[in-house]
Amino acid sequence: MPADLAVIGLGHLGLPLAQAAVTAGIATVGHDQVRARDLAAGRLPCDSDGTALTAADIRRMLATGFRPTANPAELARVRTAVICAPTPPGPDGTPSLTQVLDATRTLAAHLRPHTTVVVESPVPPGATETLLLPVLEEGSGLRAGRDFHLAHAPGRVDPGSRSHPYTATPKVIGGLTPACTESAAAFYSRLTDKVVRARGPREAETVHLLETNYRHVNIALVNEMAVLCHDLGVDLWDVIRCAETKPFGFQAFRPGPGVGGHALPQDLTSPHLPTRPLRMVELARQVNDHMPTYVVQRAAALLNEHGKSARGARVLLLGVTYKPDLADQQATPAEEIATRLMQFGASVSYHDPYVPSWNVLARPVPRADSLYEAAADADLTILLQPHRTYDLQGLAVKAQLLLDTRGVTPAGAAHRL
Repeated sequence: MPADLAVIGLGHLGLPLAQAAVTAGIATVGHDQVRARDLAAGRLPCDSDGTALTAADIRRMLATGFRPTANPAELARVRTAVICAPTPPGPDGTPSLTQVLDATRTLAAHLRPHTTVVVESPVPPGATETLLLPVLEEGSGLRAGRDFHLAHAPGRVDPGSRSHPYTATPKVIGGLTPACTESAAAFYSRLTDKVVRARGPREAETVHLLETNYRHVNIALVNEMAVLCHDLGVDLWDVIRCAETKPFGFQAFRPGPGVGGHALPQDLTSPHLPTRPLRMVELARQVNDHMPTYVVQRAAALLNEHGKSARGARVLLLGVTYKPDLADQQATPAEEIATRLMQFGASVSYHDPYVPSWNVLARPVPRADSLYEAAADADLTILLQPHRTYDLQGLAVKAQLLLDTRGVTPAGAAHRL
């Protein structure tokens, strides 16, 4: 059965797009060799932590025009194909394009004339034209801009966000030609309230680069401020509260135990393209990468101040995901914090309503069944992620010693980062 849309890659970018499409009445094929079988059965794949969708959401999608498949022949019967393959960190720490290139080759072998091809995967500026376009043309025998449309539209998904739904998030589109841009814009205007036209694919690719690095650089700044304010005896959260009253020139960011998620900082170094490093981004990466170590240093100092050593101390970690109220553990700083505490000889346990089991250093970490009993029993409790289910006031009362890395507990109820 023909479909209007094919989504290639059903991860943290592809599933929300497919959901938005079927909600808008667009018959959608989802192609994914690994996840299709589970999704077709109405189950969330075991590696689907990056999405806020539930199994109930998947079943509703199946009932309204979503068809997951592992058969690439299905890609030959759609009007629009969107590549949403992930770009996880490679061996050198930079985003790997292996899965994006594989998805592009798969699509190219089944590409038909007049199809609109959109790349949502985060790729370096120039990659759509320099790397993916030749693969599409060679694999299909078609010419981009003449026989099929090609555009880049950076993914803008905020998993679990109630204030930024897909329909209310403007979509940036940069096409190879003006006609390519308009074809992609016509598709996305069915999903979102606003479409923003970029000058071309490189500009659209660089939008993602700027947005991602803006987040990482500003988090790094406020993380450095957290260390400085602790040394000075200054309440950083009060500083932020006051600073964010300024109606211009300031946007509030808050410190934390490290930066996780799927949007990696990018310094424009790529083995595929002639690029250059961004010094500020590299410095931000260093600052943010140091935060788990700083959290462990603060933990050891707090234990020492209360007459206890980190060696043999019972430490409870609360919230081990990278984002509150989601099960996603992508690049979570909790893993490095637990690793370093274990290396110090601490006895580490955890509690997280979204993570039923957790392994660190290839062995399971004990999970606390009773949150308040575990907090009362631990020598130190570290709040890493403030899930909505946590009663912060109650935790502050029960815990022997509480380190709040997010600044969300009542003032004076805990030691803040």
